[in-house]
Amino acid sequence: MELFGTAGIRGSVQQRVTPELALSVGRAAAADGDEFVLGRDGRETSQALAAAVAAGLESGGATVRLIGEVPTPTLAYASRGRRGVMVTASHNPPTDNGLKLFVDGQEYGDDAEGRIEERVTEGSDPVAWDAWGGATDLDVLERYRQAVAGYAEAFGTAPDGLTVAVDCGNGMGSVATPEVLRALGANVRALNATVDGHFPGRESKPTPESLADLRRFVADGGADLGIGHDGDADRIVVVDETGEVVHEDTVLAVLAERYVRASDAGDPVVVTTPNASARIDERVETAGGRVERTALGVLHEGLAAARAAGGPETEVVFAAEPWKHVHTGFGDWIDGVVSAAVVTRLVAASGLDHLTDPVTERPYRKANVDCPDAAKSAAMASLETSLPDRFPEASVETEYGVRLSFPDASWILVRPSGTEPYIRVYAESDEVDPLIEQAVATVERAVD
Repeated sequence: MELFGTAGIRGSVQQRVTPELALSVGRAAAADGDEFVLGRDGRETSQALAAAVAAGLESGGATVRLIGEVPTPTLAYASRGRRGVMVTASHNPPTDNGLKLFVDGQEYGDDAEGRIEERVTEGSDPVAWDAWGGATDLDVLERYRQAVAGYAEAFGTAPDGLTVAVDCGNGMGSVATPEVLRALGANVRALNATVDGHFPGRESKPTPESLADLRRFVADGGADLGIGHDGDADRIVVVDETGEVVHEDTVLAVLAERYVRASDAGDPVVVTTPNASARIDERVETAGGRVERTALGVLHEGLAAARAAGGPETEVVFAAEPWKHVHTGFGDWIDGVVSAAVVTRLVAASGLDHLTDPVTERPYRKANVDCPDAAKSAAMASLETSLPDRFPEASVETEYGVRLSFPDASWILVRPSGTEPYIRVYAESDEVDPLIEQAVATVERAVD
């Protein structure tokens, strides 16, 4: 059984994430700790699945604190000093749902997820009848909103007079981001801000296409800045005053540079992923920091590794992959609500153009090469040799796929998909078309 992907357990509620599975996962998780916080998103199936998780936790002997419908970052915030389970499928369609497990504000790592899988596979009986845990309600959402607003006050300036349009996509950002930005002083226009598990306003994944209404609203003069969230508010998309989506790596570079400049550590570090742009390295290095990379989907593991490998002067000041940001000064979880608050105050201080102008944006492309799962390992082993041979001028990293970095800051990343029968190819360069075509041709030969 392989339960966990790169973001917890996720899938169809009829075939994969069923109440039976939720109960089993809850009981398996109960062996890890005495107290859990349990939250859910606004999907039609989340309340029933949360009830099943609670039954599993309680029958496994754990005490459960029910925090209701909240963004995933709120559940992570509430899990500090204890454990937590969030019922959410993030940006998946309404037919899906999922489970994310946390401990002390961090997502479960591979080892912890492996323990859960083993226990679910083996099955377990309830503890003795007089050892079952109980459940009580816990109101944490308002504390979380106040904490986010308080944290963001250290950045930029109060957004008095700044109009921000927030497209919550009928997801859980609806109960957090508009109120946080209003508390900071912004004039907020909330779109699709009623929680609805059918996602009637737009699909839950925030893309340039799904955010068309937000982009049009901003471009027509309805706001100075646009922000879009996914279903559980861990992702953020930024829209400029012309209605254009700001590239996710540019947003990441702006925040990374800001955190490095604000740090007084001798060795400020930003953790990101292999598919993230070299523009991040450029801005971080200009500010006096350095970048460490970790595998896609496991920022929490990259955080731990960077801290363990660093010296006494090392501080991980920020961690991010495209659209997802970990503000380590606030907590070690992905938090789109904090990102919205910090970006809003930075824009209020100097304008979005001033923030993004120093960032060098090069053309960026992605491609997929068909490859059966069984052939991925051999293909990637071959590519560790054939790609450097094809591009001898590039430096090579092979820890998370094959990443080639060129002297002009161009780069190529080739990695196997963890969910689909593809090898994915990414390239960023002023001459991106011939570069990615050469890389794709090399990958196709390795697959054949």
